Amino acid sequence: MKKISNNILLNKYIDKHNIKSIFEDNILKYAQLHYYEKNETILQADCELTYYYLFVDGKIKISYLLENGKSILLQFYTNFDSLGDLELLNNIPVRCNAEAIENTYLIGLPANILRSSYCNNPKFLKHIINSLSRKLDATGNNSSYNLVYPLINRLSSYIVEHITDKDYIQLNSSFKEIAQFLGTTYRHLNRTFNTLESKGIIKCDDKIIYILQKEELRKLSKNLYI
Repeated sequence: MKKISNNILLNKYIDKHNIKSIFEDNILKYAQLHYYEKNETILQADCELTYYYLFVDGKIKISYLLENGKSILLQFYTNFDSLGDLELLNNIPVRCNAEAIENTYLIGLPANILRSSYCNNPKFLKHIINSLSRKLDATGNNSSYNLVYPLINRLSSYIVEHITDKDYIQLNSSFKEIAQFLGTTYRHLNRTFNTLESKGIIKCDDKIIYILQKEELRKLSKNLYI
């Protein structure tokens, strides 16, 4: 993580996402612009929440840590959202892992300052309620699609979510973790990768997936996962 000392860029994101509708100037004076490179961990489960984050640019994936040490991928962030809502309000350790899929910018506000002076602010509480509602809806949406759509559509959507400006993606989750997120078995997942490869849509080289027909992949994906 790098702290970016660029007030022009910081204020640009504050204006772009109307962050002054959430935080007043006496709190925004503590705001910091943080930059995370692709594949860098933003929040680590079971660690203390140091910063309450506003996600302003890039792409993030959120995973839930299970008691057995494994994790389940819950959702992706591509639009403005926040990280640390439950942890801030309840003063508990971080519940989920957050990892940058692309180079990502976040506005960080010290958690201790928010807890001591701002958690009862009506504007902030409204933001927290809206944020938690969206996350609950997204998790329910993704779980529902796992029940309704064939795996080839779900896997295509998963791959599309990881596409950047390159013609390939690097899978950082294990195939077992991906299978868990998609609500399937390892063997079925492997067969579906082979199906996409046999259709000439992708080419697999271990965890590197080369995208050969991006538009066909997007058609199959149906933009399922939020």
